[in-house]
Amino acid sequence: MSTVSSPLFSRHISVLILLTVGCCFASAHIAARISFDHGTGLVTAVFFRSGVCLLLLSLIAIVHRQSLTMSWKTAPWQLALGLLIVIQSLSIYAAVARIPVGIALLAGNTFPAQLALIAWALGGSAPSRKAALLMGFILIGLLLALDIPTLIQSDMGNIQQWVIGVGFSLFAAFTFAIGLWITENKLRHLKGGTRSFYTMLTVLCFSFFVGQTEVLFGKLTWPTDWVGWGTLTLLACLYSGGFTTLFMLAPRLNLSQNAPAMNIEPIASLSLGWLILGQALNPIQILGGAVVVSCIMAFAYVRK
Repeated sequence: MSTVSSPLFSRHISVLILLTVGCCFASAHIAARISFDHGTGLVTAVFFRSGVCLLLLSLIAIVHRQSLTMSWKTAPWQLALGLLIVIQSLSIYAAVARIPVGIALLAGNTFPAQLALIAWALGGSAPSRKAALLMGFILIGLLLALDIPTLIQSDMGNIQQWVIGVGFSLFAAFTFAIGLWITENKLRHLKGGTRSFYTMLTVLCFSFFVGQTEVLFGKLTWPTDWVGWGTLTLLACLYSGGFTTLFMLAPRLNLSQNAPAMNIEPIASLSLGWLILGQALNPIQILGGAVVVSCIMAFAYVRK
């Protein structure tokens, strides 16, 4: 693609683009929650979303005449990445369907800390003292966001939903972190377009398989009314638009410096969840969310 040799955007333009992409992803999760409430299955959302995204990536490949070939040596790692993204997508949607969207994304955005621990466990350098301290604050922030004392006073059914939802969010972060490790260490030399195309193709095929076998996340169930269809379509458009924008412009965004701007996603989801879904949080939970987001942003700079 020609963007590889194009000059970098100015920092304020790069940050604005990343903020917009983050808000697109946050809005997509809000749309997903509404669609789930109108009959859409978790697997259906992942399947439909990945299909639209794969279509856009295919059009980009055709227009720019990109080669999608890769070596057989790389293929197993690419397949593993695709399967991890399937699991991550289904897990985060399982969380969004159970607990407030903002809380689900707060827990899901702990992947940078988990990636540092995974890299260390697999032979990389140990986290610095500052990084370890920030990890501790992230954990404290999550506990504040969950508001454990209030949660304990609720009925057992609600507690169970929260435990399962947070568990799915953290597991989504874990699988995404492994996927990033594979990308950085095993697929570094694979072109971004090729990697993105085969990742979405794997997500599409495997989500269809999961839907047919009805394993864990249920079957392919479609919306029951126009609201469900509208929000499912909006979800696919927002996700695909954000994903392809990030993919096409990544070489010009100086992500090593500006990537922390993407942490707008949980903040936007908290705000939109309150405005659209009525998922209001108390001051303690808002404080916890602020701690998590600020520490994750600081963590990105500490790692560099």
